[in-house]
Amino acid sequence: MKIALIGYGKMGHIIEKIARERGHEIVSIIDIDNRDDMKDDAFKSADAAIEFTMPAVAIDNIYACFNAGVPVVCGTTGWTEKMPEVKAEMEKKNGTLFWSSNYSVGVNVFMAVNKYLAKIMNGFSQYNVEMTEVHHIHKLDAPSGTAITLAEGILDNLDRKTAWTKEVEGKNTDLAIKSIREGEVPGIHTIRYESAVDSIEITHDAKNREGFALGAVLAAEFVVGKKGLLGTGDLFKF
Repeated sequence: MKIALIGYGKMGHIIEKIARERGHEIVSIIDIDNRDDMKDDAFKSADAAIEFTMPAVAIDNIYACFNAGVPVVCGTTGWTEKMPEVKAEMEKKNGTLFWSSNYSVGVNVFMAVNKYLAKIMNGFSQYNVEMTEVHHIHKLDAPSGTAITLAEGILDNLDRKTAWTKEVEGKNTDLAIKSIREGEVPGIHTIRYESAVDSIEITHDAKNREGFALGAVLAAEFVVGKKGLLGTGDLFKF
């Protein structure tokens, strides 16, 4: 298939490598200095575009894909408070958007385990729960999009927690997410349940960015011929 890349930083280069290894053709590479090329025939010829950029430009990039008639796989986080208006534009343009806070197969398994564990722990009120996420110093959003998705999985299944908060609990019903930015860490997410007598902890520790990149390419393969808003639940079926 033909793939367009939007964003050509570290993730863009890894996605290009994996896409070529899987036999795909890269027909357009869009970066900060050539965004107008999303109006060109080469870009419009793509079967799917993969977007990994920054929150400030992600929505404009998604809209450009809608206008070009190219399904877009977006891995940029930090903008999803505007998802309702993006979805409305997608429906208006009969477009396709595949969005996830994390494309790693391992992370999506971890998310499923997280939900199941929260269901179990709902019956044991003596345990409090908190989360810590660690990422590289270049990451702009905190908490990470993955941490927020994990928090939502807990809130949906643990009655005693009603909202997530940054860093500390304001009240007992809060789920605290602590964010650490250091070095070049691809991503570590830890969920810890603690009582007076013991603790239960699950962690996902990404060793590199290739797991995220592979998942994004799998998503690009998946969106061909599909319309509407899609996510990793559609792709992985966990």
